[in-house]
Amino acid sequence: MDSSNLGEQAISKAAELGLESQLDDVENLDVDIRTNPLDLMQGQIDSVSVKGEGLVMQKELRAEKLRIETSGIAIDSVKAAMGNIELTQTTDARMLVVLKEEDLQKAFNSEYIKAKLQSLEVECDGKKENVKIDEVKFSLLGDGKVGLSADVLLVDRHSQESISLTALPTIDNEGSCINLESVEYPENAYSNTEVAKAIVNSAEEILDLRNFELDTMSLRVRKLNVKLGKLTIEADAEIRDFPQA
Repeated sequence: MDSSNLGEQAISKAAELGLESQLDDVENLDVDIRTNPLDLMQGQIDSVSVKGEGLVMQKELRAEKLRIETSGIAIDSVKAAMGNIELTQTTDARMLVVLKEEDLQKAFNSEYIKAKLQSLEVECDGKKENVKIDEVKFSLLGDGKVGLSADVLLVDRHSQESISLTALPTIDNEGSCINLESVEYPENAYSNTEVAKAIVNSAEEILDLRNFELDTMSLRVRKLNVKLGKLTIEADAEIRDFPQA
């Protein structure tokens, strides 16, 4: 094995460990850095490719797949020689995230989100009423929409209703968040705009792409693709530095 491969492997492993330190859990992560000894001595990396599966991010959200691709990167050559990657200027990258319906469902019923939905005060029939929202079901539909349904406990009335709605995911102007718009309810179904808003807000919080940002990265969504059971997000990334383990 030549020195070029050894140098690539050393800094690839350092980058991999740094990325792993930013995640709550990871099933598989591979960082492939391409360079050569001369470029490395001059502080240049030709490209970086990150491939990950089963990465658990903030708010207990699991990504089925994560891909990051960059072109040339400027680094501190002295620190790189010691296996430490430090960028000397920001670099642009492309990012792909694939989310599965069952993982979004699990995130929706995490303790963090459930706590937010367990004690709400909403207006029902012209007066304030305490409600609890249980067991939210999140669906990725084949028509490009998302479906949300939940049991709603009307605490003061000691009764329960079921709410169901569909919404269209769109990208906000800043490209940092996914908004759910064009909310529709099935005909003759129970509906309450404040209850629906609480559920939709929680969904938007889970889908906030900033959940996938590392400490040294910012993202801008370019494209969404909703298919049955799967959501694919394509984004531009600005990387200020590589995370350190």
